[in-house]
Amino acid sequence: MENTNNQTNKQSGNQEIKPSFAFGRMNYVLMGAGLIVLALGYILLAGGGSDDPNTFNPAMFDNRRLVVAPILIVVGFVVEILAIMYKGKKE
Repeated sequence: MENTNNQTNKQSGNQEIKPSFAFGRMNYVLMGAGLIVLALGYILLAGGGSDDPNTFNPAMFDNRRLVVAPILIVVGFVVEILAIMYKGKKE
């Protein structure tokens, strides 16, 4: 058993093993962009409530919260999926 381990170590000692990451640089850039778009969507979605439950605040139903923010959130998730699936250039 000891002899087998020595042979394996000698064989792998001749070859230099380079560490490789799961994703490339472009994947991480796309992931960062997707996170920024997601954060912006959630920030735009926030607010519009009222401190007094007896008063109605129509700001809750404005265009920003009903249209723009959900679109940004969906776009952010699509960018994240594309960032994970992006293969990049083969070297």
